Amino acid sequence: MQCTIRVKRGSVARKYCKNILDFASGFRGAHSRLFRTATQQKQKALTRAYVDRKNKKRTLRRLWIARINAVARRYGSTHSGLIHDFYKNRVLLNCEILAQVATLDAYSFLKIIEEVNEKRS
Repeated sequence: MQCTIRVKRGSVARKYCKNILDFASGFRGAHSRLFRTATQQKQKALTRAYVDRKNKKRTLRRLWIARINAVARRYGSTHSGLIHDFYKNRVLLNCEILAQVATLDAYSFLKIIEEVNEKRS
């Protein structure tokens, strides 16, 4: 009969639990104090972080489109018409940059629209 060796893993388990509880330190109530609920909340938090990184891109794109559209309508155009004209005239402008120009410097945005309209005519 072979003898099995007893492994005392107190320090390893303590380190593992401490790591998870440190991650959950900002959570409310039992989610930051109890190991089992902290583990569940950590899993949920990491899942939400992944999803929200994707949603952030989506919401920023919506914001850029809204900003461009708001300023473009002042000058008799729309976002979709403007992007179509850019594509036709091979003007390579990033939506993010275009939104910044539209909100920070409306005069430059107007000049960009006029330049594109001149090429179209």
